[in-house]
Amino acid sequence: MKTINQLSNFDKPREKLLSKGASSLKDYELVAILLGSGIKGKDVIKLSKEIVKLFEDDFTSLTLDKLLQIHGLGTAKASQLISALELSKRYLIKQNKKISNASDVYEELKEYKNKKQEYFCAIYLDGANHICQTRVITIGTLNKSLVHPREVFAPAVENRCASIIVAHNHPSGVLEASREDLHITKRLKESGKLLGIEVLDHVIISKDGYLSMKDDNQFHKI
Repeated sequence: MKTINQLSNFDKPREKLLSKGASSLKDYELVAILLGSGIKGKDVIKLSKEIVKLFEDDFTSLTLDKLLQIHGLGTAKASQLISALELSKRYLIKQNKKISNASDVYEELKEYKNKKQEYFCAIYLDGANHICQTRVITIGTLNKSLVHPREVFAPAVENRCASIIVAHNHPSGVLEASREDLHITKRLKESGKLLGIEVLDHVIISKDGYLSMKDDNQFHKI
């Protein structure tokens, strides 16, 4: 059974990756790096080409069971591949996701609607309102000392985002902005103006739905 290091120099995907970058590798070479080694009677390159053929035939609905149909491919290697595919799909989906309204914000963050603590989150957007990144900024009862503009805007500056949307959940279920919520929003909007990064909305989420400060006409009054 050959490992990548035992292949000829011409066929060493890892060395090619290091010298020329990932974009220079063929699909089967990328798979070979993920696998690391072949199996008895089948070196890593041959095995990788079989897997790529399966990708070409049925990529979108590929499952662990289908991968395991490849002769000799064990559960460990098949699990590595499925995990890598799933991770890449999640990030590709997120990169292409566009926020058009508060409902989209709720869909992005609805996992926090039933949390027992308050989660303050920020969604970072490019110039076309596609999601660059979503982050939890702080967990706990909100106040101005916890939600500091530096922590909120640092990822936006780092990733050159055009705007952000902030949101937090209300474990109480009350869909109403508190005085503290309004103070935090005002502070972030002022900081955003200085940085040239617009705060588009502040959305409050609960188990019963959501409230957009922008849609509720509170946002522009701050």
